[in-house]
Amino acid sequence: MTRAASKSVLVTGASSGIGRATALRLAAEGMQVFAACRKASDGEALASEAKPGTLTPVLMDVTSADSIAACRERIAAAADGGLDGLVNNAGVGTSGPMEALPLDTVRAAFEVNLFGQLAVIQAFLPLLHPRRGRIVNLGSVGARITIPFGGVLCGSKAAFESFSDALRLELHPLGLHVSIIRPGSIHTPAVAKTLGGVDEAIAGWPEAARTRYGAMFRSFTARAVAREEAGSPPEVVAEAILHALTAATPRTRYAVGKDARALSLLPRLLPDGLLDRIRLKMLGLPTAFGPAARSGEEETAASGGAAMGR
Repeated sequence: MTRAASKSVLVTGASSGIGRATALRLAAEGMQVFAACRKASDGEALASEAKPGTLTPVLMDVTSADSIAACRERIAAAADGGLDGLVNNAGVGTSGPMEALPLDTVRAAFEVNLFGQLAVIQAFLPLLHPRRGRIVNLGSVGARITIPFGGVLCGSKAAFESFSDALRLELHPLGLHVSIIRPGSIHTPAVAKTLGGVDEAIAGWPEAARTRYGAMFRSFTARAVAREEAGSPPEVVAEAILHALTAATPRTRYAVGKDARALSLLPRLLPDGLLDRIRLKMLGLPTAFGPAARSGEEETAASGGAAMGR
């Protein structure tokens, strides 16, 4: 293990959940932690919980080039021109049927989960090179096993993992490690943000999509929320991030939290047909082919008959 107390690390998305737990855990090790938040009040609250002098809140929006540049200038001055670690944790969750999600919503998620991450990496690599700093990127088991209604989150995380793999290979000859963290079910406030507001979400879909997917989406959300609320605490992810930043030989991937290893392994072992049935059953969706279409046709026919009888 390398000496933790002498290290300076930037953690993005530190307002809550995994980012918050990570910032506090690294600060507890005596690292100089720069905790990036979008709101000053979140940063101040976080700093009040850390050991004095170990955690510095900084403002940063990963979708704003100006915000990233300003944060970089501040950290470069405060950290004597160099960083020992960058933890890319900022992210958003979006759920819904691919047929009904507005493209602007999809693009906004990718701006945070993919392009914003790359923008931060490009901005801060010049501070990492002098110290051979390490990069830790937060992926998801969803990058390996996509779930229904999770195409945007899983797709953006899968793309980010591919970016991370390329980055790891490119930085290998230069002596910089890149690790990917794959959390499984983790109980954080993000669950409510990602999976809450079901009725409001459905109300924003076209009428046909509400008929086709409404009941399934409600079932999916109930099951998904239950799994996340029964998940591991974010501190288990923070421990994996600490290892990735300090171990003499960090792993390239860490599967952490409830069900993470099993869900990462299943796609390598099972054929698609069987894996599809497992995923559908796990989330309370029909496993037979076509029953939802027949239900929708019957509902439409019944509605039409009632209208003719009035």
